[in-house]
Amino acid sequence: MPQNFRLRFDGAAAERQIREAAARGLFLAAEHVLQVSDEVVPLDEAALQRSGAASVDEPSLTAMVSYDTPYAVVQHERLDFRHAPGRTAKYLENSLNSEREQVAAIIAAQVRRALR
Repeated sequence: MPQNFRLRFDGAAAERQIREAAARGLFLAAEHVLQVSDEVVPLDEAALQRSGAASVDEPSLTAMVSYDTPYAVVQHERLDFRHAPGRTAKYLENSLNSEREQVAAIIAAQVRRALR
């Protein structure tokens, strides 16, 4: 006896789930970069380190990692400043560059999970 069935694909729902997963992956990846950069961010009284934050703009699927002190940019850009051992300028840029593969893997894992 033949059996009939219908399949219905809701493209809008699938796209929404993938975008949500991508945003979640971006946030997790930004948190990862923040954690890595916190390990090398210049320390004096740790105000710079405590000001670090990760966020995501979901409509544009853009992740941000930032440090919010009046001197964050100066500390990041001035290569002639002396820092404690293990601490360095370019703390955010270098962390992102060193973690590119991990960032991509974190985002991909979230998207794969949504596609199951």
